[in-house]
Amino acid sequence: MSGILKISKRSNIKGDDGYKVFSIRIREKVAENLDNIAKETNRSRNELINLMLEFAINNCEITSADDE
Repeated sequence: MSGILKISKRSNIKGDDGYKVFSIRIREKVAENLDNIAKETNRSRNELINLMLEFAINNCEITSADDE
C-alpha cells in the first residue's frame, strides 16, 4: 500500500461539474484538519475530500473478517 497522499498547492479555486451531492457526518477534529489543509493548499474542502477518497479507494485492501 502506498504511504502518502501528496497534495499540491493551488493558485485558484474553481468548481467542477458532474459530481453527486450527499451529506456525511465526520468528527469535528477531522473537519478542522481538512480546513487547515484546505487553507494551506488553497483547495476547497470538497476537492480535498474527493482526492482523499479516491486515494483511499485506489489503495485499500479488502481482507476477510478473520484477519481482524
